[in-house]
Amino acid sequence: MTSGVTVAVVGAPDVAKELGKKGTASDVTLFNAVREGHAVTLVEPTQFPDKFAALLTALAMADRCLLVVTELSRSVAEAIATVEVSAVPTTVVVGPGVGDAEIGRALKGGRLESAERAKLDLPALRTLVDGWTAPAVDGPVLVPIDHAFPVKGVGAVALGVVRRGTLHAHDKLRLYPTTKLVEVRSVQVHDIDRKDAGCGERVGVALRGVEADEIERGQVLAPEGALTVASQLTGGPLARCRYYRGDAGAGAQLQAAVGLQVVPAVLDGATASGTSLTTDRPVAGAPGTSVLLADLSVPAGPRILGRTEMA
Repeated sequence: MTSGVTVAVVGAPDVAKELGKKGTASDVTLFNAVREGHAVTLVEPTQFPDKFAALLTALAMADRCLLVVTELSRSVAEAIATVEVSAVPTTVVVGPGVGDAEIGRALKGGRLESAERAKLDLPALRTLVDGWTAPAVDGPVLVPIDHAFPVKGVGAVALGVVRRGTLHAHDKLRLYPTTKLVEVRSVQVHDIDRKDAGCGERVGVALRGVEADEIERGQVLAPEGALTVASQLTGGPLARCRYYRGDAGAGAQLQAAVGLQVVPAVLDGATASGTSLTTDRPVAGAPGTSVLLADLSVPAGPRILGRTEMA
C-alpha cells in the first residue's frame, strides 16, 4: 500500500503545475506526483477569486496547505484570511518580491504568524511535500467525492480521497446524503488496480447502483449509519474572520462549506454558546465536521465570515 497526501496550493497560480503532472480539472485543478511509493495530490483553486467556492473546495480536500505569497494583492489577502480561518496545517511560501517585514505585517496576530515558512524554491518544495502524509484515521471507511464521470464499459466512476478506514473492492456503501446504496465494483489508485486503499490515498472507484449524473461533489461514500443527514445544523461558537467587514447576523444568507458540500444557508444564530444554520438542502456530516461560512454579498474585504464545527 502506498502513502498519500493532498495539498492545497493557494495564493499564486502556476506553482502547483511545477510540483506535479496535471490531472482532473474543473473549478479546481489537480496535479499528481508519485515518487518512491508516495503519492502527492496538489489542488489549485483555479477559478478563485472569481469563484470563491473553489478556494473552499481546495481547503476542504487538503491535509496540508502551501500558501504561496508572491505579492500582497487583494486576492492574496483574501486567500490569507480564508486559510487563517481554516484548520488546515499551513506552510507559508514567500516569493522573492515579498520582504520578511512585509509578510510579517500581513500575518501578524493570526494563527499563520507562527506557521512554518519557506522560500519559493521548487526543488525544496518538492522535498517538503514528499515528507508529508495524511493522518491515519481508524473507523468505518469514509470517502468524500470531488469529481465523477461515466466510463464506457465500466459505468459511473467517482474520484475522492479515503479519509477514514480502508476502502475495499465490493464494499456495499451508502452515497450520502442520498439514501442510495451502491457497491464498489473496483478500486484504482493512480490508475493502478487495487483490492483496497487506505487513509490519504486518492482513489477512482467504479460504482454499481448509481449513474454518473446522479453523483455530485460533496457526496460521501460511507457505511449505512456512519453519518447523519440534516438541513438544520448546530455547531460550536463561530470563530469569525478578523478581517470580515460585513454585518451578517441572524437571518443572513450565506454559503456553507460542510466538508466538500458547498450549499446556500441561512444563519439562524451565532452566540458564545454555539452556531445554528439552515441549509437549503440536506447535507451529510458527523460531529467535528468543519463548516466554513462565506458571505458573498459583502461589499468589501474577504468573503470568508468564519468557521465552526458540527456538534
